[in-house]
Amino acid sequence: MRPRASASASAPTYTQISSMPDRLNEAPLNQGPRRPASAAQQDYLKALYALGAQDNVSTSELALELGVRPASASEMLVKLAEAGLVQHDPYRGARLTPAGESIALEMVRHHRLLETYLVVALGYTWDEVHIEADRLEHTISEKLETRMWEALGRPGFDPHGDPIPAPDGSLAAKLESPLAAMPVGSSRLVSRILDRDPERLRALEAIGLLPGTRVTMIAPSRWEGPIEVEVDGVAVPVPLGLARAVFMERDDGRA
Repeated sequence: MRPRASASASAPTYTQISSMPDRLNEAPLNQGPRRPASAAQQDYLKALYALGAQDNVSTSELALELGVRPASASEMLVKLAEAGLVQHDPYRGARLTPAGESIALEMVRHHRLLETYLVVALGYTWDEVHIEADRLEHTISEKLETRMWEALGRPGFDPHGDPIPAPDGSLAAKLESPLAAMPVGSSRLVSRILDRDPERLRALEAIGLLPGTRVTMIAPSRWEGPIEVEVDGVAVPVPLGLARAVFMERDDGRA
């Protein structure tokens, strides 16, 4: 059974959006940075942010992320560098400038707010929203973005547990570690899921590995086999391919 959320702020059973720790609620509203006219430019900047933010990203890595030819990625990087949005060296890769990072964060904010709104207000499930948000993130106005944020109760996290940038671009920080690295016998809450593949999200939901769910480690992986965890009092095996997408909350410096 796949739960759907109602319009209530406390409705999502798989992501307690309104109850998660939120340092963003007091952020001042503003109209955000100006965006490039091209949706393609926004996609490139968002991809650079996802791959490394302030780190250098190779042209081939960026091309793979976006599903384009390296030559096309290189051509776009030259244009973005001319616009002052990236620093680009053909041999060392590209990284965002402060202006480029502001635009990337605006796109991330649009995307994650849209995902949250689709789940909470429109009854989408978490495996349906990524593609819809990809289509809409370039088109919504800053006014609509602000209205959605206010209507949702100024959430700090999206349905997958990813932080939603505040209007000023700041992000809530959480200490996290991989599910597969949890010590045997430890018990923690699922923090977020770093995967958007619908089939894999449905598999995680069927197991019960959803943001906000408490999980206890029973047995680690042996020879790349599944781990075993307890979810809602039931012991379940989790393939490593799924477990690697799950990150857990922690409050210390240990795994």
